[in-house]
Amino acid sequence: MKGTYLLFIRINSDKRFCVGSLGVIDFKKGLYVYVGSGMNNMLKRVARHFRRDKKMRWHIDYLSVNSDDMLAFLIPNERMECRIAGDLSKRFEYVKGFGCSDCKCKSHLFYLGDL
Repeated sequence: MKGTYLLFIRINSDKRFCVGSLGVIDFKKGLYVYVGSGMNNMLKRVARHFRRDKKMRWHIDYLSVNSDDMLAFLIPNERMECRIAGDLSKRFEYVKGFGCSDCKCKSHLFYLGDL
């Protein structure tokens, strides 16, 4: 299966940690959404995000291992990653450059608030 996915990530307290090439980032307590895609094997990619023991390869790896809870929403057979990220960037705070080193988006990680 290929397509786009949204990872909803809960952080139960303010946290600060290094996110690879982005350096140290402060994450506020609350709910985040990460927009990603898996055009070869989306299910395998999403399952990897839920593993705690993994090589840190992508920005999302650093956040997923520091999360308190996660939920995935899958959009099969559609490449909508940048369109969704663009819409979210107009409405929510974001971490500049997170998860978008291979496109021109501002970010692929958005802070939805302390919900």
